[in-house]
Amino acid sequence: MYIKIHKSEKSEVLAVCDEDIIGKTFEEKDLQLKISETFYKGEKKSEKEVLDLIENFDNINMVGKKSIKLALDNNIITQDSIIYIEGVPHAQIYSA
Repeated sequence: MYIKIHKSEKSEVLAVCDEDIIGKTFEEKDLQLKISETFYKGEKKSEKEVLDLIENFDNINMVGKKSIKLALDNNIITQDSIIYIEGVPHAQIYSA
């Protein structure tokens, strides 16, 4: 999986993405999911490393079957949190 950290003055967002969908665009009805290298392609990490990072972020953007399964299996998200565009799962996590 790839992770990339985006920092602004007010927050940080952790982007997590499956390696095999980087650079692709998925469309369904009026929804579009663009998996841009600029946003998602940072460092490759193992599942354990991704889980360790997730614990330190309040805002997370995840996309891809492997990434979403990792989050589901570890009770980070629920099935209700996921949207599918052309069969590709995507979830955004915002914590207080």
